[in-house]
Amino acid sequence: MTAPLSVLTRLPGWAALLLCALAGALIPFSFAPFNLWPLGMAGLLAFVLLLHGRSGRSAWARAWAFGVGLYGVGVSWIYISIHTYGNASAPLAATMMGLFILFVAFVFSLPFYVYGRWFSRHRLGPLLAFPSLYLLGEWLRGWLLTGFPWLYLGYGHIDTWLAGWAPVLGVLGVSTVVLLTVGALGHGLLTASPRHWKPWLPLLVAAALWPTGLALQHAEWTEPVGKPISVGMVQPNIPQELKWDPSFVQPTLERLDTLSEGLWENDWLIWPEAAIPKVYHQMLPYLNKLNDRAEETNTGLITGIIFDDAQKRAYYNSIVGLGPALGIYHKRRLVPFGEYVPLEAQLRGLIDFFDLPTSIINQGPWDQRGLQVGSVGISALICYEVVYPDLVAHSARENQVLLTISNDAWFADSIGPLQHMQMARMRALETRRPMIRATNNGVSAFVDHHGHIEKRAEQFVQTNLEGVIQPRRGNTPFMVWGSWPVVVFCGLLLILLCLWRRRSV
Repeated sequence: MTAPLSVLTRLPGWAALLLCALAGALIPFSFAPFNLWPLGMAGLLAFVLLLHGRSGRSAWARAWAFGVGLYGVGVSWIYISIHTYGNASAPLAATMMGLFILFVAFVFSLPFYVYGRWFSRHRLGPLLAFPSLYLLGEWLRGWLLTGFPWLYLGYGHIDTWLAGWAPVLGVLGVSTVVLLTVGALGHGLLTASPRHWKPWLPLLVAAALWPTGLALQHAEWTEPVGKPISVGMVQPNIPQELKWDPSFVQPTLERLDTLSEGLWENDWLIWPEAAIPKVYHQMLPYLNKLNDRAEETNTGLITGIIFDDAQKRAYYNSIVGLGPALGIYHKRRLVPFGEYVPLEAQLRGLIDFFDLPTSIINQGPWDQRGLQVGSVGISALICYEVVYPDLVAHSARENQVLLTISNDAWFADSIGPLQHMQMARMRALETRRPMIRATNNGVSAFVDHHGHIEKRAEQFVQTNLEGVIQPRRGNTPFMVWGSWPVVVFCGLLLILLCLWRRRSV
C-alpha cells in the first residue's frame, strides 16, 4: 500500500466519518441534473478505501456517515414538500427531513456491519464483498417497509456505455458493473506493488464489461408492432396550493379544456395525475361529456382522477380511459404521508403534513392488467410507481407502451423531478418500450425505447406537447428474470468468499 493510501485508511475517527459523509455527498452528482458520473465513482472508491481493515462497528459507523451524505444531498428536495406544502415550520420541516435522512442512512449502513465484521481485512473484500453487499443493500431498500428505491448507482450511467446492460440485468445490474469496477480498482490500490502486478487483473476484467455494455446497446430485444400512434398531452401547471381548492375546480377544468382543444385529432390524448380535481362519481357529467367528445373524434382520452368506490368506502389514485381508451387502473405503490399515513391513529392531526388532502388513498389490487386502446396494451404507472424496476418490467410483459402520469409540483424547482424523469427513462430502456410521461408541471416528455428523450415540455408552464410513438412487443431478458440474477450472483459471491475464508483459517 502506498503512503497516501496508508494515511487514508488510518485517519482519526472523526476525520474518517467526515470524509465518508463527503464521499457519500458526491454520489448524487452522478444523477440528473448534474450527470457527473466520474464524481460518483470517486466517492465510491473513497468509501471502499475508508472501510479497509475496519471492525464491524467502525465500518457500520462510516457507512452511516456515507449514507447521511448520500441522502442529505440526494433527497434534500423532501424539505420542500414538508415545509411549503405540508405547512410545517422551517425548523420542524428541517427536523423531519433530518430524521428521515438518518433513518434511510441507517438502513443503508446495515450491510456494511457485515462487511467490517467478516470481510474488510480479507484481501478480496474490496473486490467481491464490497460490491455484493452494496448491491444487496440497494435491493433491500427497494422493498423493505414498502421500499425507497431512490439513488441507485445505475441511474447515473443511463447515458454511458453501461446503459447496454439495463435491458439484460436492469438498473441493479448496471449498479453491479459500477461496483465491480470500483471494487477492482480499490483492490488493486490496496494490494498491488511494483513486484506484484496480478492484483490489477480483476480491474482488466471489470473494465471489459464497459465495451460489452456498448456492444449490447445495439441489441434491439424487442420489435415494432402495429402502426405509429400520434399522442397529445396536456401540462396544466396547476399550483399545488390550489390543486384541491374548491374555488379553483372550474378554472382547472377550463384550463384542461383549453390546452386540449388542438389535440383531439391525435390518436391518444393524455392528462396528468389527478388532473380532474374531484372524485370520479362527482364528475360523471363532465366525464360523460369528455367521453362523447372522445368517441366523436376517435381519440382515446386517458386521465388521472381520484376514484371513489362507494361499496368499499375506499379512494384510489387512478387512471381512467374514455372513448376508444378502455379500462381503469388503481395505483399499487403508494407514497407514505402523501397518499397514506403510517401509524395513522398516532399521527393524524398532529401537523398539517399528516393531513394532506390526498393522504386517504387505498392500495390498488396487484392483479391489474392496465389500459387498452384498440389492439395496443398500455402499462399504466402513476408517479412513484415508475421507480420500481421489477414492477414495471412485470407490467410491461403483456403491453406494448409504457405510460406514467405524475404531479411533481410537490418538489418545486428542486432536483427531485429531474431525478424522477431519469428513472422513468431507465424503465423505458430496461423494457425496450416507448414511454409517455405526462405531468402537471414537468418534466412531461416522450421517451423512445432506448431511453432517450425525443420531445419534452418546458417545466413550470401551461402547455401541451405532441409526438408519435411506436408500440413494441417482445421481452428483454430483464423483463423475464427481473433483478433476481443479480441478487443471486451477489449472494453467491459472498458465499464463495465465506468458504474461502474458512479454508484459509
